Amino acid sequence: MANRSRVAAFGEVMMRLQVPGYELMSQADSLRYSFSGTGVNVGSALARFGHDSSLISRLPDNALGEAATANLRKLGLSLEHVSRGGNYLGMYFLENGFGARPGRVTYSNRQESSFNTAPPNAYDYDTIAARIELVHFCGITLAMNDNVRQHMFQLAKAVKRNGGTVVFDCNYRPTHWGDGGYAKAKPHYEQMLELADIVMMNERDMIHILGMSTDKTDRMEQLTELLPVIAQRFAGISVIAGTHRSINRDNSHSLRGFIYKYGALTIAPEPLTFAVYDRIGAGDAFASGIIHGELSAFEPERTVRFATAAAMLAHTVAGDTPMSTVREIERAMTDLANGDVIR
Repeated sequence: MANRSRVAAFGEVMMRLQVPGYELMSQADSLRYSFSGTGVNVGSALARFGHDSSLISRLPDNALGEAATANLRKLGLSLEHVSRGGNYLGMYFLENGFGARPGRVTYSNRQESSFNTAPPNAYDYDTIAARIELVHFCGITLAMNDNVRQHMFQLAKAVKRNGGTVVFDCNYRPTHWGDGGYAKAKPHYEQMLELADIVMMNERDMIHILGMSTDKTDRMEQLTELLPVIAQRFAGISVIAGTHRSINRDNSHSLRGFIYKYGALTIAPEPLTFAVYDRIGAGDAFASGIIHGELSAFEPERTVRFATAAAMLAHTVAGDTPMSTVREIERAMTDLANGDVIR
């Protein structure tokens, strides 16, 4: 590809333990494991799009770390910025929802993981910053602990000093922040937004995390009103992007992406409606699509259509990690994507 960039994602590698089919954990007698995480998902998607992509993380120095390493290499990720130490991986257990019963994620062993206990010298910020052009962070990582937050802030500052681009996906998860989570999260989100160039967020993040107010009740009207305020408040942000999701009566989902750039809001011409096989990781697919569009100098409408189509396809693949190529996403953006067999 013409616009091959050196990118990296900072984040925890997690072990996903999935219950077969639609059983509950209380029913099942087996689990299928895989390795994922927001950084893994975004980084591997960008590698699939043709960029030189690396992961910045810490893995246990044992057989569990070796298993994760083998799986990450299959995804095309460079592990030159992955350090080793500690004994644990964070885990989450996934139960698939069906009909009126929602899916459920149960986290385990997060704070004891190798990533979340990384010492101050785990990463050489300046060396990493000199080797990449763009770095991705997310709000899930921001929620972990003060130690991890300091790694995020120091790495982001190093990348900025070196002229690189900082991407931040708000990705607020209530279970990670606990009671009074929005108030706890606000100062940390503000600090990260001060460092960011490209941000994934929507009006709910602006209202609940940042405490912004609006008398509008329609989501699109709220978005239209609040985006310019955010852009003015955090002047370093050049791009804000996100999605609106609707869940339909037949359990299909509808997704509509938007991007705010150069003071103009571009919304996908129409929502994409699709059946869902596995929802986890679809937001990471959207973020990777936005990043790829920006790195490839797409026009805003093409970027948001590409990212939304990438998110749609991620719903059709088992596992967290987006697996679609640029060609497959571009095909999904056209009338050729009719569900027939490709021969």
